[in-house]
Amino acid sequence: MPLDVEAVRRALPRTTVHWFLRVASTMDEAARLAAAGGDGIVVAEEQTAGRGRFGRIWHSEPEAGLYATFILRLPLPPEDAPVLALALALATGEAIARVADLACDLRWPNDVLIAGRKCAGILVEAGPGAFLAGIGINVNHAQLPEELAGQATSLRLASGRACSREHLLVELARTVQAFTRMLVEGGPQPVLEMFRRASSFAEGRRVRVETPKGPVEGVTDGLDPSGFLWLRTDLGERLLVRSGGVRPLE
Repeated sequence: MPLDVEAVRRALPRTTVHWFLRVASTMDEAARLAAAGGDGIVVAEEQTAGRGRFGRIWHSEPEAGLYATFILRLPLPPEDAPVLALALALATGEAIARVADLACDLRWPNDVLIAGRKCAGILVEAGPGAFLAGIGINVNHAQLPEELAGQATSLRLASGRACSREHLLVELARTVQAFTRMLVEGGPQPVLEMFRRASSFAEGRRVRVETPKGPVEGVTDGLDPSGFLWLRTDLGERLLVRSGGVRPLE
């Protein structure tokens, strides 16, 4: 069933909701709107080239997920993008908990997990005068492609019931506003502390990190003030991970 965008607009009267039936990427649409001075949320029923981190494609089944990009005009420098991504991960986990009553784990820097499987991801880019925050959530997928099924899930698969995408988008808009306000008014530290508490990956987790120089294994050792991840490597080095995929080593 298509998203009832008018119900969302009624629930968010101060937010401009740009709705599209089919786009290549909500991030691309949001970038065009932001460059023209626009704001609000860009939402699509389907993305044909949805983008994740490192150029990966985000699986965007029509009418099943929530594919949205928030145009955030925040008084923050571009270098705050990493900690902003952590704030948005917290916001996404909170919205899912409120609507689907599911407990979420956060995998640094931008993945939201349920029972160890990814249900949502965040992509933050500094655009023209705004941050573009792409948030994709697997909501009512009854199944996932075979290549994703072992590592991903949906709210429906995890809970055994369908979830209102309208309710989820409204709650997500509210939690994004709350957590970005926390960052603007309180600085990075409250966000970093909340992320550390909410994430099993932030500290004391044995992981493999895919870095530009190759894979590194070790134990996570907290976050630095900019939101990057410290890793105690198996070679005894304390390495600051600025980017890279993090996977658990059981």
